[in-house]
Amino acid sequence: MLISDRLAKAMNEQIGREFAASHQYVNIATYFDSDSLSELAAFFYRQADEERMHAMKFVHYVTDAGGKVAIPAVPAPRHELDSAETAAKLSLEWELEVTKQINNLMNIAIEEKDHIGQDFLRWFVTEQLEEVSTMNELLAVIRRAGEEGLLFVEQFLARRPDPHAAQAEA
Repeated sequence: MLISDRLAKAMNEQIGREFAASHQYVNIATYFDSDSLSELAAFFYRQADEERMHAMKFVHYVTDAGGKVAIPAVPAPRHELDSAETAAKLSLEWELEVTKQINNLMNIAIEEKDHIGQDFLRWFVTEQLEEVSTMNELLAVIRRAGEEGLLFVEQFLARRPDPHAAQAEA
């Protein structure tokens, strides 16, 4: 087995968190979708898909490394969203929390001298910079536009290149 029980257990917990994040982003997307803000909705639907993909990366890694996948229960997403700013702030806070979680996983891999695990986790460490930066930027734009200016946010997102499109083409 290439993965320790400790790291496998921690990664299983992360799998649950990634699925929970996917559900939260679907909920946020529907908040915008119900207000006919299609660019914001699409942005968060893509985020939901990305979080699911992150969960699956962990699933495949744990399995490939000889560990046992045991996906924990996933809590219900937060449903009470009263503004675009609340939704973006929730997303930024979540990405900052995920950064801490990924760093903790890396710390475990380092402590256990698991070089393969460190190499796998390095992708997530780098990904979190992009995730936090993107959510921080979106929150700033929403704050600048205000609730009455969300159509400006829609235009901003429509013009903004999808940072994951280049990854998908590669």
